[in-house]
Amino acid sequence: MIIDRFRLDGKVALVTGASTGLGQGMALGLAEAGADIVGVDYVAMNETEAAITNLGRRFFGIVMDLISISPEGLDECVALSVKQMGHVDILVNNAGIIRREDAIEFSEENWDDVLAINLKTVYFLSQAVAKQYIKQGSGGKIINIASMLSFQGGIRVPSYTAAKSGVKGITMALANEWAGKNINVNAIAPGYMATNNTKQLRDDEVRAEQILNRIPAGRWGLPQDVAGAAVFLASENASYIHGTTLAVDGGWLSR
Repeated sequence: MIIDRFRLDGKVALVTGASTGLGQGMALGLAEAGADIVGVDYVAMNETEAAITNLGRRFFGIVMDLISISPEGLDECVALSVKQMGHVDILVNNAGIIRREDAIEFSEENWDDVLAINLKTVYFLSQAVAKQYIKQGSGGKIINIASMLSFQGGIRVPSYTAAKSGVKGITMALANEWAGKNINVNAIAPGYMATNNTKQLRDDEVRAEQILNRIPAGRWGLPQDVAGAAVFLASENASYIHGTTLAVDGGWLSR
């Protein structure tokens, strides 16, 4: 039955940025589909852990600052996940930050911090997980979180645009190399979501109205809107999908 191919029973998903927002929503969605969860964030993920264990799934939290972590530290993150859970089958590269500043004044710190966590960590954690998938001999799924700014330029967020454009690019590049190893690398590009990253925009009544008026669906997105896409891309029903960036945007890109 095709519905059974959406089930993730026996799978382990490593989700970065799992304490809140889209990361928490995707972690819960994957757990509802049957997966056990390893959450990675710079703070404790007590709320996420409680929700996942209430579903009868296992949760293991790793507190780690992904802005300053080295590739060797990401290797250790994967090794710790495997030691605790036995294996890893799904990676969701969700953790990210955004810095807003006029391009003419944009600082090196704002550039480096955003590129570090939004692009460099995505690449090297994908590399570490892919090595584990090959070692396990069973393939696996990698789901990167891109953005509308993987397709557009944005305003006052040059480093975020550069990073998210890069995420879309490396998703395709890694798919080219790893599809033959039974590793699916895809991305989700959320539209304007009601999360911490967009609080500044939503607090600006003029800008918030401009954004809302441009969304054909007529509302901001929610974490559960992205969770379904994550479950699909993590499932066997997406086994022949490689290098795709799936927009979950309420129709934003259609305008």
